[in-house]
Amino acid sequence: MKKTAARGLFARERVLLQDSDESRELLDKSGFGKKLETGQIQLSLLEALYLIEKERVVVKDGRKTLTYDKFLKAASDIEPKFWVRFAVFRDIRERGYICKTALKFGADFRVYERGVKPGEDHAKWVLYPVHESEHLTWYEFAAKNRVAHSTKKKLVIGIVDDEGDVTYYECKWLRP
Repeated sequence: MKKTAARGLFARERVLLQDSDESRELLDKSGFGKKLETGQIQLSLLEALYLIEKERVVVKDGRKTLTYDKFLKAASDIEPKFWVRFAVFRDIRERGYICKTALKFGADFRVYERGVKPGEDHAKWVLYPVHESEHLTWYEFAAKNRVAHSTKKKLVIGIVDDEGDVTYYECKWLRP
């Protein structure tokens, strides 16, 4: 039996889901979004596109429903690296992990162990998506590693190729 999709509104950098059984289930059972004081569930653009793809959310912009392609275009106009970030986000969710933004850590994502919900425990990794054609300097790499170390998380770099496949590299400090 197909589930009823939650309904939401496109609000520039986020999507606001109406307070409903479907939206609360996405938050409570699957870790998508965060609850606002209004009762609405706020989704990131990444979460919204993933849920549009899974037919779990219908997003409207005014009166028109945004298809996957139209939503992707709108999100890419707002966020320049959206496709690379989405490829990593989708892959992580498909592997059974919960992935949330990590802006306060100076990272793209924080990733929780399988079965751990945000708020129950801390994230285990900070994750940076990078396209295979991008170049990181040693200074940029060291800064990312320092952020992970100072937040007591492991650093993961997710490298996305042109087909959207992701390869992960976990980096650790070693003491000789």
